[in-house]
Amino acid sequence: MGNNIPYKPDLGVPGWLALLPERQPRSALQEDIEVDYCIVGAGFAGLAAARRIRQLDRNASIAILDATSAGSGPAGRNSGFMIDLPHIVASSSYAGQLESDMRDIKLNRSAIEFVGNMVREFNCPQQVFRIEGKVNAAAGKSGVRANENYARHLERMKEPCEMLNSNEMERMTGTDYYLGGLHTPGVAMIQPAMLNQQIADGLVNQCACKLFENTAVTSIHKQRERWKFVTESGSVVAGRGVLAVNGFVEKFGFYQRRLMHVNLYASMTRELTTDEISSLGGESRWGITPSNPFGSTVRRISDSGGHRIVIRNRFSYDPDLFASEVNLEKAKTDHRRSFEARFPELNRVRMEYCWSGRICASRNHVWALGKVADHLYSACCQNGLGASKGVIAGIVAAEMACDSDDDRLMPDYRQEIQPEKLIPEPFMSIGAGTYLKCREWIAGRDK
Repeated sequence: MGNNIPYKPDLGVPGWLALLPERQPRSALQEDIEVDYCIVGAGFAGLAAARRIRQLDRNASIAILDATSAGSGPAGRNSGFMIDLPHIVASSSYAGQLESDMRDIKLNRSAIEFVGNMVREFNCPQQVFRIEGKVNAAAGKSGVRANENYARHLERMKEPCEMLNSNEMERMTGTDYYLGGLHTPGVAMIQPAMLNQQIADGLVNQCACKLFENTAVTSIHKQRERWKFVTESGSVVAGRGVLAVNGFVEKFGFYQRRLMHVNLYASMTRELTTDEISSLGGESRWGITPSNPFGSTVRRISDSGGHRIVIRNRFSYDPDLFASEVNLEKAKTDHRRSFEARFPELNRVRMEYCWSGRICASRNHVWALGKVADHLYSACCQNGLGASKGVIAGIVAAEMACDSDDDRLMPDYRQEIQPEKLIPEPFMSIGAGTYLKCREWIAGRDK
């Protein structure tokens, strides 16, 4: 299945990774080995799957293969929000149906707890994971209305939230750009590249997992009752396998023409000077998502690497999964415009890093999760909520792979229907591209 699968790295150096001390990647696979379980992908889903398998099958041999190095792939390009509440990007205010949203909250919080336990077990630095909440920020009147609607939805679920006025937003961010905000306390803010590296190394050092980095799987095929995962310089034969590769699962022959591939773009400033920090004011660390899902996500950080601001906006629909240099350059322009609109006093501050990151979605907003062949499982398609839903998918796929009926971690998970088929090309690309441009335009000042 999926012979000679092409792989291209995501564009740009993610700022999160650039701030970290240089790490020596684990060696690429250079031989043929046999294990009980093989996991393809070392992002949020793959690492969660490895940890859950180790909990359920303590004596199992586990190999993890990743086409990149820890922290440089999509997981390390995340904006750094592990969101506990409903976060449906295709909606006008992130909300869905009451019953399904309440179930999603339980699942998301189980994922956050699972990651928190790994952070403590592997003695990770504090900055990789903090439960300190986030704010849905509204720059225009439509955003304020969206926040009000979302707040009412949360109140019906008895979820705590607090409306912030423009003055309170300015005290937090240092800018008068926002009319208001909606604070929710349960979000875990993460340094995604550092978290990815720390957990990957923890699984190797403390859980005896084998991790092979810069090891792209070029094909997989059945070998009697086992699966063979072939790479350029070696192979892994395993009794069971988990594909934690998000949109790349199509390249292996599964869920074809059912998944939508979108690239998002982010930029990070250089380190702010003491004078610039004083001029800006506000709190030293905060994170906001836009009240309109197609607006700008903004974070201020102040740990390793000093005080910096991260801004993320712009979407591109890319059926082949890969972003283009043209779109990356357009994103740089958009980020500059959005940054200066919010922080005019910092107009001399350059963006030091700009990068793309892939997400995968389905038309009906469901995972590509479950058994795809005998003893082979998918943990893919997180619909824009990669950190939380990636962990959920990894846990569920691991439990399936282990034939476990222990569902204490994810008791509210329900097997979902398949992702819907996409409409034929070129109509799908034309429609998706037009939809994204329209939603970005509607976002107005929130972008």
